[in-house]
Amino acid sequence: MAAIALHFPSLSPSLRYSPSAYPPKAHARFSCSSSASPQHALSTNFMDFPYVSPSHKDLMVDLASTVETRLSSFLNPCNLPPDVQSYQNETGTAHAALHLRSGVQSSPVDFVLGSWLHCELPSGGALNITTMSAYLNSSTDAPNLLVELYQTTPTSMVLILDLPPRKDILLNPDYLKTFYEDTKLDRHRQHFQKLAGVTPYVSSSLYIRSIFSPTAVLACIESDRVEEMLKMRDGVSKKKTIEFELGTSLPRMFGPDTANRVLEALREVF
Repeated sequence: MAAIALHFPSLSPSLRYSPSAYPPKAHARFSCSSSASPQHALSTNFMDFPYVSPSHKDLMVDLASTVETRLSSFLNPCNLPPDVQSYQNETGTAHAALHLRSGVQSSPVDFVLGSWLHCELPSGGALNITTMSAYLNSSTDAPNLLVELYQTTPTSMVLILDLPPRKDILLNPDYLKTFYEDTKLDRHRQHFQKLAGVTPYVSSSLYIRSIFSPTAVLACIESDRVEEMLKMRDGVSKKKTIEFELGTSLPRMFGPDTANRVLEALREVF
């Protein structure tokens, strides 16, 4: 992932592949069918995120849309039964949604899984968990991707971002260099945890602490800082779009004079 501080301009190195290298096929795995129409690629219930704050929802919609857009050619459409895509308990105190797309036969992606869970707590309040993950198959040894957000109070949330290695890092130093050091992931973690309102998250559960990799980012974020970080993310994204994408393509297509005129106008807006 090119940046960790709630900014997803590109996917993790584990998910950077050329679509032409893995052309999609009609063969389906798990419960997905290739006959579903493309406009239903994202489950409506999954993308609603009805119980979380606007900033939490914006982040998950951004992330889920990015993953789906970048990996769409690798994936079969989701064909989970309606009562699996969205379900709740008899009392209505717990509600969840699930979105699953398996990889096409030639894809390096095994499956992409998205979910959210809302559960009212006996002590008051509610637990809200949103998750987006991507798992690769044996055709590659690149890391998987996991992003989770936990919200137990209106004023704070816990962010978990993990790229679980699929080789022993101690025994394979080249693996560490390729997927973690060369991509400068730790630099983004350090920057993220220096932001005001962000503190390292340490679970009281030994099990929780043991299931995440040493490369994981676990942070507690105060909700009044989430809005600020989302604005920062959006500002960086706009600047990169103008400077790096339009700034390189427009001069080639329209010449420097026209390109400069257009770019200056965009800079005034953004």
